[in-house]
Amino acid sequence: MEQFTSFSEEDRKLLNELAFKRQRQYGAGEDIIREGEHSSDIHLVLSGLACRYKILEDGRRQILAFLVAGDPCDSEIFILKEMDHSICTLAPSVIASISGGIMRDLLLNRPGIALALWWGTLQDESVLRERIVDHGRRDAYSRIAFLIYEMLLRMRAVGVIEDQHFEFPVTQADLADATGLTPVHVNRMIQRLREEKLIANEGKRWTVLDPAGLREAAHFNPNYLHLDRAQAEPDSNVAKRLKGLI
Repeated sequence: MEQFTSFSEEDRKLLNELAFKRQRQYGAGEDIIREGEHSSDIHLVLSGLACRYKILEDGRRQILAFLVAGDPCDSEIFILKEMDHSICTLAPSVIASISGGIMRDLLLNRPGIALALWWGTLQDESVLRERIVDHGRRDAYSRIAFLIYEMLLRMRAVGVIEDQHFEFPVTQADLADATGLTPVHVNRMIQRLREEKLIANEGKRWTVLDPAGLREAAHFNPNYLHLDRAQAEPDSNVAKRLKGLI
């Protein structure tokens, strides 16, 4: 959340206490919360990788968004009657739970935290808009390039990346479900990006060999991630991690 703002020491201490007070370890492929369920808690990804998804009547899955370390999964669920989508892990993950009562108190009495959560919600909506553009206008090649570059940028922002290497433990079926393509088509696009020496991947470890080339292939404009606040603060850790990428 400090991609948007710098918390006071008091707010940072409080958030750390809440995040580490109630934790649960999940294996890969476990649901955190399912569509139709209600939870009095919100959930926060501390490590690993999760996703939002919906299952169609014929059993097909649409991944709506990937959730990385630091992302709240469902910060509004304590207000709503039920979830309109499901959230599951894609890799072994540690998930924190924070009660809705505490969240309500934070939103009403901690304006810095409330603004950061609101920024996170707006960023979620922006990412979803890009997925709509994917399905409506981007070709398969740009779609895959765009998603990989987005994950590079987001993981660098939260500090879970080494040079241009990052862990992205997804299958080609996962990428297909996220982009509306078939696994075969996804494989072809990844092979093309490899052949052009833009990326390399081995298992769950991905490397962006040519960030500028990948960005050009994706026609990537990072404005939808709203990281301009981090850019404007040259002394912030986030700004340092994003230098040269946006």
